[in-house]
Amino acid sequence: MHTLLKLNCDLGESFGAWHMGLDSEVMPLIDQANIACGFHAGDPTVLVRTLTLAKQHQVEIGAHPSYDDRQGFGRRSVKMQAEELKHLLWYQIAAVDGVAKSLGLELSYVKPHGALYNDMMANPALLATVMQAVAGYHKPLKLMLLASVSAAEHKKLAKGYQLELLFEAFADRRYKTDGSLTPRSQTGSVLDQQAALEQVQLLLQTGAVVSDTGDKVALVADTLCVHGDNPEAVVLVKSIRQLLRGR
Repeated sequence: MHTLLKLNCDLGESFGAWHMGLDSEVMPLIDQANIACGFHAGDPTVLVRTLTLAKQHQVEIGAHPSYDDRQGFGRRSVKMQAEELKHLLWYQIAAVDGVAKSLGLELSYVKPHGALYNDMMANPALLATVMQAVAGYHKPLKLMLLASVSAAEHKKLAKGYQLELLFEAFADRRYKTDGSLTPRSQTGSVLDQQAALEQVQLLLQTGAVVSDTGDKVALVADTLCVHGDNPEAVVLVKSIRQLLRGR
């Protein structure tokens, strides 16, 4: 049972005159905000605005770093040396951490974005590099990653770096039998509102989701990723919040 399941959402992804997401509508509904660090989206003013919103609604804050890929919104893989990636992550985490501190807030976790997230879940060496980077930051931070059938292995790896993990499930994404997400390029990879609500309900009741092949996949999650980039998504977040409150 997932009685303590939190809701997290990727926010702060506007840039200059380009507006992305409905942050002010979503922030009051969630527990954790994954805030863009400027390398896939976000800018200094958007960062301050988003952090201020999080403070107003007492939402836990996390850094949401990516590959250096503003043109591709962080959705394209970038080959990097391990040390380069560590430095890139430190740079982005420090930006959110420093501004947060100036506003009287504490950064508590890191959730990689887009292609970096997908790549680290598929590549053990890359995951180890990300873990080393987060563990090597000057203060303790948790790392948020995908809840999957490999969770025990991930915990063991993290323990070697004295790193605490947060496992997340997704409300509106179709799963494969190994607990990974069905690629967005495949039809049916993103669930409609009704299917997403049914998936959340099943996860809450049984601790499992149904995969693309119809098999049940057990997932132990600490947090549930929701999206708030359009009015329909906000309605879904409200419905999920009600489900959690009803427990």
